[in-house]
Parts: sequence; structure tokens; C-alpha cells
Amino acid sequence: MQENLQGDKKAEYVHSVFESIAKEYDRMNSVISFGRHVAWREYTNKRMGVSTGEKAIDLCCGTCDWTISLAEAIGPTGEVVGLDFSQNMLDVGAQKIKTKQLDQITLVNGDAMSIPYPDNTFDYATIGFALRNVPDYKQVIREMMRVVKPGGQVVSLEVSKPPFAPYRKLFYFYFYNILPFVARMTVNKYEEYNWLPNSLTNFPDSRKLADAFREVGLVNVETKLFVGGVSALHIGHKERVSES
Repeated sequence: MQENLQGDKKAEYVHSVFESIAKEYDRMNSVISFGRHVAWREYTNKRMGVSTGEKAIDLCCGTCDWTISLAEAIGPTGEVVGLDFSQNMLDVGAQKIKTKQLDQITLVNGDAMSIPYPDNTFDYATIGFALRNVPDYKQVIREMMRVVKPGGQVVSLEVSKPPFAPYRKLFYFYFYNILPFVARMTVNKYEEYNWLPNSLTNFPDSRKLADAFREVGLVNVETKLFVGGVSALHIGHKERVSES
């Protein structure tokens, strides 16, 4: 079963999935989230307090929707890096970036488990709807904390498990049973979109993910649930260095 994949085998399988669905990814994102993913990102950018001239890295950036949103908030005097290990996804994103003429964006084919940037480089490190797909989500959070500056923010938007049990059962029925068939009808991709709900099975709920943020050393961890908890925002802050 794909949901039991671990380590390198999981990374290899996830890579093949996203290489395969790159061209249909944006359309299915709107289907999966009922069109709410744009509003969730806009809310998150505002809550982060993104300002002009800052630096951000968007991990597992996919087709670069959040990368672009960050770049528009940061403006031409800032810098945004979009990192993903799927070149097909980056190629789709690159076309969108070119159309919008956002020269402050740099795209990098790289591994979120080992971010190719020095410590204390960015004001923000973000990851959108991808943390559950990586081989070791705690390692990715550690890497995000490493590359942000003291006082910087580590931010995750992710599919989650609604805390209200009856609603959670209803959501699971849609996510596990209906979504793959919708994908088959919409973009003729069943197996690939069967993986996405399965990837939630062993991923922590919003409370446990907040605990994982604290466990790696992030402070003042904030959580926000969307639509009753089908999606969750987590923001953790890298502790500032105290002046002696």
C-alpha cells in the first residue's frame, strides 16, 4: 500500500506522482479545496505580516501559486525562492511567473529535507499542502527553522483532520472515497489522486503538528483551522537571540 511507504521509497513515489499530475495540478487544487485555497493563502500572508523587501522560501512550491503570492506581497525589492523536486511542476510555475514578470522569484530544483541555503537566510519559510508528502516532516520543519532568521517564521498550510468526530467522518468519506473518482472524471488521474488522501492517514492532526513545531524548537506556535479543520495553518517563530 502506498500509504505505508517510508523514506526513499516514499520520496520516489511522491516524485513520480507530482511529475505525472503537473499539468492538471492547478485545476484539481480548486476542485479539492472547493476553490478556497486562494483565500487560505491570502489570509496566511496577512497573518504572517509579509512586508516589502523581505526574503522568503516556499518549499515544495509545486506550480508556484504561493510563491507568486509571496512575491507580490514582498515586491520587487524582496526575494522569493520556490523550491521543489519535481521539474515538471517547476516548469508549469515558471510559465506563470514569466507571465506576471516577477523577477524577484528564483526557482530551485531541490530537496526540502536538505535545503541548499545557509542558516538564517530568510524571513519566512513556507510549505503548502506538502508537509504530509515528505519522508520526514519533522526534518523538514527543522530545516525550515534553520534557514529562517531569528524572529523569522516557519509556516505550514496543510490538509488536516477535523476535530469534530462526525464531521471528520464525513470529510474522510469525501477525501478517501469520492475525491479519487472526481480526479478520474476531471483529469483522468485516479491512482495519483488516490495517493493524496492516503498521505493523510499517518500524518498528525493539527494539535500534534503544533506539538511537533514546538518539539523542534519553534516558539509562539499559532494554529488556525479552516472550514472546521479540513485545512490547518501552523505558524512557528524562530526564537530571537537575546542580547547580553
